[in-house]
Amino acid sequence: MAFPFQPFSVVSVAVFLTTGIGMIYYFRAEKERMERQRIAEASKGVGKPKVGGKFELVDQDGRKWSSEEEMGGRFSLVYFGFTHCPDICPEELDKMAQMLDLVSVALPPTSASNPTLLPIFITCDPARDTPSVLKTYLQEFHPSMIGLTGTWEQIKAVCKMYRVYFSTPEGVKPGMDYLVDHSIYFYLMDPEGDFVEAIGRTHSAEKAARIISEHMSDWKGKIKK
Repeated sequence: MAFPFQPFSVVSVAVFLTTGIGMIYYFRAEKERMERQRIAEASKGVGKPKVGGKFELVDQDGRKWSSEEEMGGRFSLVYFGFTHCPDICPEELDKMAQMLDLVSVALPPTSASNPTLLPIFITCDPARDTPSVLKTYLQEFHPSMIGLTGTWEQIKAVCKMYRVYFSTPEGVKPGMDYLVDHSIYFYLMDPEGDFVEAIGRTHSAEKAARIISEHMSDWKGKIKK
């Protein structure tokens, strides 16, 4: 017995299309998540030089600052620069401030399930960048920025940990004129202290904030507020 042909209803077509589109978006998001995970894992792969490590410096309030205590359980965005930098550092710190605000909108820090992002500025010019100098300087950019300084030997060691070019001469005297050069990257570190991704000058604040937010959203480990 033949049954008369019954066309799909509008509702069934709508459900079919919605389901199909939903599956496309799901697989696309999952592919992007796996790619971010691949980048993060590749950054700490066997045979690659390690980026980052434990260190102790002094913050802008003159207090001893331990990376193990402060960065553990939190995502960190680390930038190396100096307060006498005429243009690049101010531009990048302005961008960093925008990134922080955008990330806080995407992942409100008031939510207990969202990881914290710690913005860290490490000077490459410890002779001139004392704690008080850093404090005054960073207040112009964002209230949550942490400024770190130390001895020449300490700063050189931290720069080496992060594979940052360090050219500041040793033993400079007050009033001496000298050049300071450094690498221009933001280093995103995860709550376990592992390097995740480097963000360069070609990244806009919006693109960088999206990258950071996505890595933070992917995190399944322990966090500390």
